[in-house]
Amino acid sequence: MTLLITNARIASENSPDLTAADVLIADGKIQQIGQGLTAPDGARVIDARGRVLAPGMFDAHVHFREPGFEAKETIASGTEAAINGGITGVVMMPNTSPAIDSATVVANVLDIAKRTSRIPVYTSGCVTKGRHGKELAGIDGMRALGVTMLTDDGDTTGDPAVLLRAMEYATEFGMFFASHCEVPELAGPRALNEGAVSYRLGIKGSPACAEEIIIDRDIRLAHAAGAHIHIQHVSSKLGMETIRWWKQRGDVKVTAEVSPHHLLFTDEHIGDYDTNYKMNPPLRTQADNDGLLQGLIDGVFDLIATDHAPHTPFEKSQDFISAPNGITGMDTALVSLYHHFVATGKFGWDLIVKRYSAEPRRLMGLPAVSIEIGQPADLILFDTEAQTTFTKDFMKSKSQNTPFIDQTLTGSVDLVVLGQEILLERL
Repeated sequence: MTLLITNARIASENSPDLTAADVLIADGKIQQIGQGLTAPDGARVIDARGRVLAPGMFDAHVHFREPGFEAKETIASGTEAAINGGITGVVMMPNTSPAIDSATVVANVLDIAKRTSRIPVYTSGCVTKGRHGKELAGIDGMRALGVTMLTDDGDTTGDPAVLLRAMEYATEFGMFFASHCEVPELAGPRALNEGAVSYRLGIKGSPACAEEIIIDRDIRLAHAAGAHIHIQHVSSKLGMETIRWWKQRGDVKVTAEVSPHHLLFTDEHIGDYDTNYKMNPPLRTQADNDGLLQGLIDGVFDLIATDHAPHTPFEKSQDFISAPNGITGMDTALVSLYHHFVATGKFGWDLIVKRYSAEPRRLMGLPAVSIEIGQPADLILFDTEAQTTFTKDFMKSKSQNTPFIDQTLTGSVDLVVLGQEILLERL
């Protein structure tokens, strides 16, 4: 495939300004960048006027439910949802059934991905067998198959002694740890944030301190072990400030992520028990969201990750306490970030490229994608003036448990190119 994209505005992690240029792609690589490029014979020409050309996004926290819960999502459907949202690489979480806790399960998952996915799929592995928090998982076997992230995501690794031992062992292999932070005895039913809304709805809430205690605990364990700890889906301002404090000390390697829903929604959005706003950690207050946004701008958060968590309509139609936690995110993330933050001037495309494309790849030991001569073609075209309506027909995930369902937002992913393939086109 030879493709000439003309009149593009190129986004980079290194500059808030968008560079106007033509881009020639051939043999799966970017061959030329400049003004007034001439299309070679047989090349397809796409006029990108009014659109932003950006590197493909990378989501380092997704739940694809396979094996075990394929009614919610499969690797095939999940990766199509990723492409739909401009994402060209993902990292699966291990809370499947069986859990991804051994070389055997890792090999099975990667084989399914190789056969059914059009984008690269990586997987994390469990810290403990079955995510039960008692015995170490088959860490060395998983490492041999390329696993670098260890996590019991979905739950905290409850026993700090077990986690410390895992850190001391696996750090020798260059692996790192991703932490889902909550004290279960404090978190209770984990239905929503403890505060005025939980009181009004008559539901026991989950206090932010249940998350904040484990954030500090796990960073302290990493400090003791000399390990790299990555804090997942932070939801509270104080939790973010704890991470900031440890980063400023400079004597422990800590990275952290924030999810779009913890920037965009609060517990007030739950309204009349809307289960599409039920997630873990729960939505908190506007003050928390404002703090998280500032933490993202300041660089306390290294990356944006959706925590894509699909559930069937039947499951989400249960009462608020019984319904499972989770929100789908990959179909909607980029457009919603553009609509609410870039279009309103809160931050620019450089932050999106850095935090949702470059740094997630670096976390996984992968090279960041950039639009430069000689680089592999891994890019998207984003129309900043078009609109996207998130109907059930638009969504590619098998589940549509999202507050964005049937909403119309500004922005559209119009083209996704990976190597020599056009994976998505809405031109």
